[in-house]
Amino acid sequence: MSIDKALHRLEAFKGDSLARNLSEIERRLIDSDVKDLADYCATRGIDDEFMDSAIAVKQVAGEINVIIHAAGILRSLPGLLEPGEKVESLSLGAGNTGRQFDLETNKRIAEYKFIDWRGGSESIRQNGIFKDFFELAEHETHKKKYLYVVGTRYPLKFLQGGRALSSVLSRYPLILSQIQKTYGASMIKVRDYYAIKKNDVAICDVTPYIGRATE
Repeated sequence: MSIDKALHRLEAFKGDSLARNLSEIERRLIDSDVKDLADYCATRGIDDEFMDSAIAVKQVAGEINVIIHAAGILRSLPGLLEPGEKVESLSLGAGNTGRQFDLETNKRIAEYKFIDWRGGSESIRQNGIFKDFFELAEHETHKKKYLYVVGTRYPLKFLQGGRALSSVLSRYPLILSQIQKTYGASMIKVRDYYAIKKNDVAICDVTPYIGRATE
């Protein structure tokens, strides 16, 4: 079944408000027997094909982050690359699929984070963006380094903030050990590391290159 057809069927079931629609169904089916229920499902088209529609959409939705990551990178490239710049490596799938960075050209290396930051407690997202920043900052290359994000306000607030590196790197103890071995045991806050590496990696807003308004 095509996704268009599946979405059309689910939209018809949802109506103007899924919550109101479900409440109405619940009230309507009170005291229904087997025949009533079968007739209702037949009338509303709640059959095997409808369930296939829901499952098809769920499968696509489960991969939406990968789709956004891949499409976002591809959409950004025509606007980002400079004249004479050529792509040498791309990692469009989940993770880096065996490649060190999401993008490498003859002039830059880059990581992308397509996260809509809300400014609340986002520790898992913060942990991920710090790891990307660290790997870019420590990579030895003559090329420019970029971390592309959706709006720079909250990522920069985090990188300039006081979260403990031990917390941010709780899943990456080897990175914490490397930082403190290289830069000293006094390196205990995110801002401590960012302060010495902020000029090595450009934190850039990718939204102008993917057709979205900036914050």
